[in-house]
Amino acid sequence: MQRNLSFLGELSDEDKLLVHRLTEYIDMCSEKRVNRFTMFLNEHQRALCSKVLNAYSFEDHLFYGGYEGAVRTMCGLFAPGCEAERNEFPIGAVSFSFRGSDKLTHRDFLGCIMSLGITRGSVGDIVVSSGKAVVFATELAAGLIKDISKVGRVGVRSAQGFDESDIPEQKFSEIKASVASTRFDCIVSAATRLPREKASALIKRGLAELNYMTSPADKKLEEGDVFTVRGHGKYYLGSIGEPSKKDRLHIIIRKYL
Repeated sequence: MQRNLSFLGELSDEDKLLVHRLTEYIDMCSEKRVNRFTMFLNEHQRALCSKVLNAYSFEDHLFYGGYEGAVRTMCGLFAPGCEAERNEFPIGAVSFSFRGSDKLTHRDFLGCIMSLGITRGSVGDIVVSSGKAVVFATELAAGLIKDISKVGRVGVRSAQGFDESDIPEQKFSEIKASVASTRFDCIVSAATRLPREKASALIKRGLAELNYMTSPADKKLEEGDVFTVRGHGKYYLGSIGEPSKKDRLHIIIRKYL
């Protein structure tokens, strides 16, 4: 099953490898009727996989990272006749507890895990709060991670599984603005308070992405679109109001905290 994927544009070597592996999985699922799962994907990789799967019209797939709203997710490809279910994913979770006075961070846990020789693709989200952390990983990696008893100089206790209450709710700050257009550069300018010319320059340099992919500055955004700006953060377009008498659009942008 071959498809023309030239619409993806220029890809990095890492992206080319991911696309090649994904197309192999599509063929295996379709021809050999076996389920396949990728390693954990970041948001850009997930968006790339979605484009490839849509090009192949492969509908029997699901992105999941171990809990609702996960940032890093696996892509599960399911053979014809197999229902796409979350419990099929080879994902394990390890919960950690430690003293609240010990200020451990995502970087502390990731560094400790990497020191075990575990690859980044084997690790999903690492959610850290006061005195608690949950690490999502492949089942194989989770078996190693659960034996961690010290992160840096801090002693920790581990347990398999996790409680939903250990996953904090995503928080946002709200930005209200008035724009002449929903063009990408206009929205980035409103979100970052940068002049439109500078916002456009960031987009052209690939330092701002729309839905985790590079996009032209004149691309029109819709409600729900997510965009990231290097050095400024991650946002999504919450709402677009009706045009004013001066043909300005009142919008609400939400910034991820």
